[in-house]
Amino acid sequence: MAWWFFKRKRPAARTLSLRSRGDLGDAHRVDFEALAPDVDTFLGQAAYLQLGYFETLSQLIASTPELTQKESLSLAAGAALLKHRGLVTLIRERGDDALEIMLPFREPLDAFRRATHGARPLETVLSVHITAGMLDDFYLALASSYGETGRSAAEILAADDDRQALVDMIVAAVEADEEWRSLLALWGRRLVGDTLLIARAALRPTTLDEVDEKKVEPVFTDLLAAHSRRMGAMGLDA
Repeated sequence: MAWWFFKRKRPAARTLSLRSRGDLGDAHRVDFEALAPDVDTFLGQAAYLQLGYFETLSQLIASTPELTQKESLSLAAGAALLKHRGLVTLIRERGDDALEIMLPFREPLDAFRRATHGARPLETVLSVHITAGMLDDFYLALASSYGETGRSAAEILAADDDRQALVDMIVAAVEADEEWRSLLALWGRRLVGDTLLIARAALRPTTLDEVDEKKVEPVFTDLLAAHSRRMGAMGLDA
């Protein structure tokens, strides 16, 4: 099932902008003060995740023969790199070394990317769209715990991700070959568990008691609802 044969119109020049509410829509805004990681952990994880998405998308660009698809992937890669650079700048403005702040998360987040890397390029495209969407939403929810730093981080994370180009690629592939639908729907369901584990691991303590579980339940419920909407928008069953 070749996935690069379909065509797509050249997108208009990209303008970085903020989404009004994000994919979470009317998500519950939970006070994470007691459960949120320290600010260095928050910024280090968020910055390294964006760098990882840039790397994954860059690898896809290199292996994709169709120029229009390279362009689509490059839009999303560029957006991830802009977010990474924005978070790195924020870290440096706080007087910290960005490499030192990110380094503790390199191994676990690289392992996460390997676990969510598909056997086929289109599966990896879906992985980026789904996991980046869920984790952007999660870190946006966490951001309210960090005062002005959190507000700056939220502005960076809420910027246009240019992943609609990835959605267009997936939708076109499904429309061209129906066999993709069940395969990608299954892959999308598999991604949820690994992504929620990354989100849960960011909280402290890592093992939550019954009271803490109730605090975070609304946010995780909203993450799953947003995931279902993303899958539905592509014609896939979440």
